Amino acid sequence: MKILFLDSPAFAKQDMIDAFEACGVECSLFFHDAYNLRSDAGYARAFDEAVSKERFEFVFSFNYFPILSNCCMRHNLKYVSYVYDSPLVSLYSYTLINPCNYVFLFDHTTCQMFLNAGISTVYYLPLAANVTRLRSLSCPAELSEKLRSEVSFVGSLYNEDHNLFERLTNISDYTKGYLDAIMSAQQKIYGYFFLEELLHPNILNDLQNSVPYSPLPDGTESAAYVYANYFLARKITSRERISLLDKISAQFPLKLYSHRPSAQIPNAAFMGTVDFYDVMPLVFQNSRINLNISLKSIYSGIPLRCMDIMGAGGFLLTNYQADFLDSFQPEEDFVFYESEDDCLKKVRHYLSHEKERLQISRNALGKMSDFHTFSHRVKTILSIIP
Repeated sequence: MKILFLDSPAFAKQDMIDAFEACGVECSLFFHDAYNLRSDAGYARAFDEAVSKERFEFVFSFNYFPILSNCCMRHNLKYVSYVYDSPLVSLYSYTLINPCNYVFLFDHTTCQMFLNAGISTVYYLPLAANVTRLRSLSCPAELSEKLRSEVSFVGSLYNEDHNLFERLTNISDYTKGYLDAIMSAQQKIYGYFFLEELLHPNILNDLQNSVPYSPLPDGTESAAYVYANYFLARKITSRERISLLDKISAQFPLKLYSHRPSAQIPNAAFMGTVDFYDVMPLVFQNSRINLNISLKSIYSGIPLRCMDIMGAGGFLLTNYQADFLDSFQPEEDFVFYESEDDCLKKVRHYLSHEKERLQISRNALGKMSDFHTFSHRVKTILSIIP
């Protein structure tokens, strides 16, 4: 079996290629720099040329690209998309209903929303990890000090100057106060995302006057969806991460692996970024506690960071995400916190209960090896595609 694999940037790209090949599927890479556009004549010609050379069972990409779906429709080819980002506005393209599509979503809530709308081209499929690769990595002596920690967090603080929320400079005082109130409420709630439904018409009008948004040419997304998920959710996540990391680092040694430090976390040891493929797993292996603080626009899904932590044999302390309960047991395979105070309490507990912490890590690694590798996901995909 041979497939055409979109060679676009994706964290787990090589792991997925390895999984396909381990399952007897040969991957032929395809790339054109217009892959993010909704239509492009040059992209279409390049795709036509690629599929004219040999026969492919289907086309695969990480995340969903409408231009690729339309190309597959023209050639009567199946298109398999494995989505790991949330939000992903391209899912609101009308092309999602193309019958060639098999779109696998890692977030069960998002998947159910589309299914409830009568869209039958979507399937729920959690993310995974390449456990064999992650466990084969060993820490070089020269990196040992940098990568060893009591508590660590790997990820963005969403504190960039170009943050979308900071562009809302011309909104009224009433709208500022209203947004601050609903964002503060959402920050404290895990398991339910309500921001979009609270953006009433008068609030949306104010936001549109400040930073206008119109659906993309083939899009069905609402302005409320975009403001809630791209503007507000990222800002909430920034506030949540900075607040929690500040409180943890005031009481426990914490290393922060991120591209931009924050003066609001003065006690954390800022370590800069680490390479996703070769170094980040070593952080997970050498941290006694690995934190996950999910992006608020991930409604229920298990982020890739969590799969990599457990797949590397690390101990995971995370905010509550409902999809964990489909596959893992709290306090047995991972630990979740319900509030900042609860998080601090659990950091203290697991730093002082080594045997319990190590057993949880071993349990998670066993389940990852047995049920949640990319090879498992490839087999599931192949079982669904006729």
